[in-house]
Amino acid sequence: MKKIKLAIVSPYPPSKGTLNEYAFHLLKHFKDKEEDIEEIVVLSDTLPKGEKYLKVFGKVPVRIEKNWEFNSWANPLKIRKALKRIQPDVVLYNIQFLSFGDSKVAATLGLLGPVLSRLSGFPSVVLLHNIMETVDLDSAGITKSKLMNGIYRFFGTAVTRFLLSADLVTVTIAKYVRLLEEKYGVTNVALVPHGSFEVPPIPDFDQEDEALNIMTFGKFGTYKKVEGMIEAVAEVRQRIGEDISIVIAGTDNPNVKGYLKNVEERYAHVPDITYTGYVEEEDVPRLFDEATAVLFDYTSTTGSSGVLHQAGSYGKAAIIPKIGDLKELVEEEGYSGEFFQPGDVHGMADAVERLLTDKQHRNKLAKQNYVAAASLPMDEIADWYILHFRALMGTQKGTKI
Repeated sequence: MKKIKLAIVSPYPPSKGTLNEYAFHLLKHFKDKEEDIEEIVVLSDTLPKGEKYLKVFGKVPVRIEKNWEFNSWANPLKIRKALKRIQPDVVLYNIQFLSFGDSKVAATLGLLGPVLSRLSGFPSVVLLHNIMETVDLDSAGITKSKLMNGIYRFFGTAVTRFLLSADLVTVTIAKYVRLLEEKYGVTNVALVPHGSFEVPPIPDFDQEDEALNIMTFGKFGTYKKVEGMIEAVAEVRQRIGEDISIVIAGTDNPNVKGYLKNVEERYAHVPDITYTGYVEEEDVPRLFDEATAVLFDYTSTTGSSGVLHQAGSYGKAAIIPKIGDLKELVEEEGYSGEFFQPGDVHGMADAVERLLTDKQHRNKLAKQNYVAAASLPMDEIADWYILHFRALMGTQKGTKI
């Protein structure tokens, strides 16, 4: 059986581009599939001077190449040129709508890469983490204008049609499959769940808490906020008279630069808040291990939540808003948590208080999330992709240009 030469187009750590962590963890599991994969080449965005890509060692040879640049109009041509040199059997694009830029032209042109790959004779798979039909453009920090919202929706539909011209589009939520099939009349969309990055050994859920610590993790400023979390935890401190640490792990969303600095200045009077900045991969386990619970102060969502999967992997209870794709994910994959209405600080405080004052309940939710995460490890997700790759190699839909 022929082994697969795989190219992956994606941001990759320490790139600050969205989905870089997902690419890293998927690669970690592809690299041990030596029976199926011959070689992996990652085509990533360029890094600032002095930074180096995170190395991955395994049974399959891996190369990380700087190839494209955030906000460059030439990205699809650069990617196509590299693919012609590499000659992969399959190309996997790990992307969302703003992967290649936050300017309209660069973002749109970058998303033409998959169809160019297919037309160049390289079967292309798009792992699409969000779809325009479910994104709240206001909350995501893209536009507040009704006119611009309509324009974005129009062009978003056009770009989605281009993405659906790839040989296969995979999405992480079942609802996305239905929406794309019904709206665009396509049959090349498949569900491949997000998967859990790591599944550590079963935690000791009964160990004594060293300290109470509410943590949030992500890129903040658009639909991921922290003000409500700070105010809710401050309220719970007064209610129960306990010291509760607040940990805000991550960075600004590229669309809202300076957001966390402004928050830090605004809430300078609130004690015991830690702003970690960018979290290196090796520091992620400690971050979750030290958390009593993980809070999601979201006003909307743009796809499946990697942080919820990580919280489950490390056996943590979650505090979750009742919104859109996050609710879908919880129901479909078996996660759970304490829920609140988005934007309701007092409701969020109630959810935090219930978890912190009832350890038995907290442990029950933590165990449920661990079981949900363990049921879909990234190793199995990698196997799903290999099956899809082999199916495409058998049909060879690409037509060289």
